[in-house]
Amino acid sequence: MTEKPEQKIQINNVEYNLGDLSENAQGQLRGLQIAENEMKRLNGQLALAQTARNAYMQALQADLPEKSE
Repeated sequence: MTEKPEQKIQINNVEYNLGDLSENAQGQLRGLQIAENEMKRLNGQLALAQTARNAYMQALQADLPEKSE
């Protein structure tokens, strides 16, 4: 029977076995992963909002009356 290799994580250029981390450290790691995933989600939302803003700005500019000088 083959053994499942231990999962490892690298923090500050130091590699750790996940199984060697305390429950508290594992909880902190889960919190960190959740925060990073939320940041990725929010960055995606921001990109969508910026794209929509740009489209609205282009539509507005196309609909403005010509400026006479």
